[in-house]
Amino acid sequence: MLRRLGWSPAGLGWSPGKSGGRPNLSHLLRLGPAQGRERGVCSFKGLARRERGGSSAAAFLRAIQDPRVRLLPPTGSAPQPGALQPSRSRLGTFAPGPSLAWTPWRCPVRDAMGLWLPILLLLLCCVSGLPFYNGFYYSNRPNGRNLANGYSEGIFSGVKLVVETPEETLFSHRGANVTLPCRYHYEPALASPRPVRIKWWKLSENGVPEQDVLVAIGLRQRTFGDYRGRVYLRQDRAREVSLEIRDLRLEDYGRYRCEVIDGLEDESGLVELELRGVVFPYQHPQGRYKFNFHEAQQACEEQDAVVASFEQLFRAWEEGLDWCNAGWLQDASVQYPITQARHPCGGLGLAPGVRSYGPRHRRLHRYDVFCFAVALRGQVYYLEHPEKLTLTEAREACREDGAQIAKVGQLFAAWKFRGLDRCDAGWLADGSARYPVAHPRSNCGTLEPGVRSFGFPDPHSRKYGVYCYRPR
Repeated sequence: MLRRLGWSPAGLGWSPGKSGGRPNLSHLLRLGPAQGRERGVCSFKGLARRERGGSSAAAFLRAIQDPRVRLLPPTGSAPQPGALQPSRSRLGTFAPGPSLAWTPWRCPVRDAMGLWLPILLLLLCCVSGLPFYNGFYYSNRPNGRNLANGYSEGIFSGVKLVVETPEETLFSHRGANVTLPCRYHYEPALASPRPVRIKWWKLSENGVPEQDVLVAIGLRQRTFGDYRGRVYLRQDRAREVSLEIRDLRLEDYGRYRCEVIDGLEDESGLVELELRGVVFPYQHPQGRYKFNFHEAQQACEEQDAVVASFEQLFRAWEEGLDWCNAGWLQDASVQYPITQARHPCGGLGLAPGVRSYGPRHRRLHRYDVFCFAVALRGQVYYLEHPEKLTLTEAREACREDGAQIAKVGQLFAAWKFRGLDRCDAGWLADGSARYPVAHPRSNCGTLEPGVRSFGFPDPHSRKYGVYCYRPR
């Protein structure tokens, strides 16, 4: 713009080696000699107030477009031939004559700072291709493009990016393959596609840190951590970016976020994945309230389960779980579910619900634990054997049958999802003796379905059979 006005960068003091390559804007304001008077600097802001109340930028434009006005050289340069001085009776305004120069003698120097903003804005407006965000969506093509129908998409398309994910929770089981749906579209629709970046990650929950799952640009994909080799981006349809997880694991349940990034804009949606499972209370072999939090985690893992979350415990309470002993949950809080109020479990005056002790010290405090086991692909069964077995004999008998002794979580999952019903007590891997009842009857304990327990008997006792597990 300056060249079109007849001003050279050198004349303005603008050179790469001077002021870091920035223009010396004070040269725009330096004024020629005025018959022995001092040079002065005056902002266009004051000029604008005198010239019809306009803005400083507008006054600047009017001034430089006036054929009578010329810019005087920097200090120390000779005055331009024919430059006239303003009338003393009208200081700071345009004096009559063939050409004018601003020499407002009494304007304070600090007013020059008001020039920086309008001049910089004017210079920026003249520079093309600057990445500037104004609430619209940035196109990857700086000069825009013309579509076949004659509609031209410029730098900003003015469309809205929308990401769609299901509102309902998805349920699956361990070992299965599941697809987390995610699609996106534009409002209004685009005439032709453009590249986007996709990111999936699992949200932080119950003390577990956030986990990156997958990122993709076009056909290029990258997976992270334990998801490597198990997750894939499904793009069967236009603008579909669903996530497929194969061979689901216990720790895969939780909330996942699907993010679509288009240039400077991004939108995301949430998908909640829940594994079908069962919550069960678990005690230490030596008795009640023996686990700190870390020991409780290990105990659940040894029984093919994980520490239950509050949401899982609450859902189990809604389904009828009633247990008076307090146990650890995944967020290191200690709680227990009560369906029938009674004196030893909080008192008769409290309504049924999930009682809470709140967060406890993970190392110092000791309680039981609530574990969460998911549905199985394998089979849990009671081994028909001609005689009762010790714990060691029970392990060997399962191995001889091509299986392994069942764990507590596996027995609960078989009872919950396979309807396993057996009135015979049998050994389990942790040294406890239990049996599942799906159809209560008089000779099988209480008249409620559940897994009955004999605790942890003497491992040398020959009073029990054995429950085995054969994976598929």
